[in-house]
Amino acid sequence: MNLKLALAQVNTKLGVVESNLDKHLLQIKAAQKEGAQLVVFPELSLTGYGLQDLVPTVAHSADPEDPIFNPLLEASRDIDIVVGFVEEDIRNRFFISSAYLSEGLVSHIHRKVYLPTYGLFDEGRFFAWGDSTRAFNTRFGRMGMLICEDFWHVSPPYLLWLDGADIFIFISASPGRGLSSAPQLSTVHWVESINRAYASIFTSIVIHCNRVGYEDGLHFSGGSTVYDPDGDLLAQAPYDQESLTFCEIDLNQLHRSRSRLPLLRDERTALTQRELNRILNRDGSSSGR
Repeated sequence: MNLKLALAQVNTKLGVVESNLDKHLLQIKAAQKEGAQLVVFPELSLTGYGLQDLVPTVAHSADPEDPIFNPLLEASRDIDIVVGFVEEDIRNRFFISSAYLSEGLVSHIHRKVYLPTYGLFDEGRFFAWGDSTRAFNTRFGRMGMLICEDFWHVSPPYLLWLDGADIFIFISASPGRGLSSAPQLSTVHWVESINRAYASIFTSIVIHCNRVGYEDGLHFSGGSTVYDPDGDLLAQAPYDQESLTFCEIDLNQLHRSRSRLPLLRDERTALTQRELNRILNRDGSSSGR
């Protein structure tokens, strides 16, 4: 079985949700015209990244009654869609979220677990923390979604893997920074390296869609990628320009890779649980929160 994927690497207008929705619908239509079965947008693709005090004004709920999600859910009757947005819950908390839409329904919502609040980042001041990392079923198999800083930490991908995810969808609005001898910025090179490592270590498919463009002095470099379960690069979007990049994914590669390298079969989850309990329960633990 093959999955035809479209990476919708877009430049988003800060705080102008209706305009961003129009761009989403055009990209979805273009992806569908080329036969794509799934189209993936970056982190906060409907709102822009540096929102700060705009957060309450751009928040939406992923349901058919919402004026932004209603047309997206209608579009998802013909093609599965991953979008990034600001979500408001019933207690009026705001989350950086991603939604997987399929056949007119919301299949899954992931709320960003790790909110960077250091250096140029200030997410913890404006957003609530997500508190779960779970895989979910789709018509293409079991998937898991993470948002930017989430996959800079090894525990969320590991948890998704143990929860049955064979396809990882990572979305980001990651400002590029740091110069090195590599042709990419340091952060871009690092993300590409860890995504390839996750694909190899977890013998899984890793899909990463990163934002492109400039916003209030921040530079988003794009370069979205897809890796197969052997860690081989299947597709890469260009740096520094909007694009709709297509990739044909052979889902049977999961069988071939795991037959050759049975890392999942041999994973000792009970040992991991036992050692985590020991670390968390000991006095003077230095494991963090």
